[in-house]
Amino acid sequence: MVQLRDDRSRGLLAASEDGEAVGRIDYFTLDGRPAALVAVHTVVEPEHEGKGIASALVREFYAMAAREGVPVVPLCPYAATWAERHPDEAPAAPAALVEAARARLAADPERW
Repeated sequence: MVQLRDDRSRGLLAASEDGEAVGRIDYFTLDGRPAALVAVHTVVEPEHEGKGIASALVREFYAMAAREGVPVVPLCPYAATWAERHPDEAPAAPAALVEAARARLAADPERW
């Protein structure tokens, strides 16, 4: 059973199984009106690929945003593809937020 845990201060949504880290989404919060959660990387450890962990992470990331009333900007290719396949769970972010998120990511590339 995979457990998911959000560590907002680190910008990390982590997946673990039996106490072992098996995957994560690295993200940041884009402040403003509206704010947004920005998915930068989705990673699953190679020995745990194919178990639906990445999908569970992205689904929970969108659910977190929905609970907070903010959009998701999926800059991560996996998250973007997942969003395209699940439009009922992953509403598109406004274009201005996508551009703002890309600009912030470009301003601090070493962090990501």
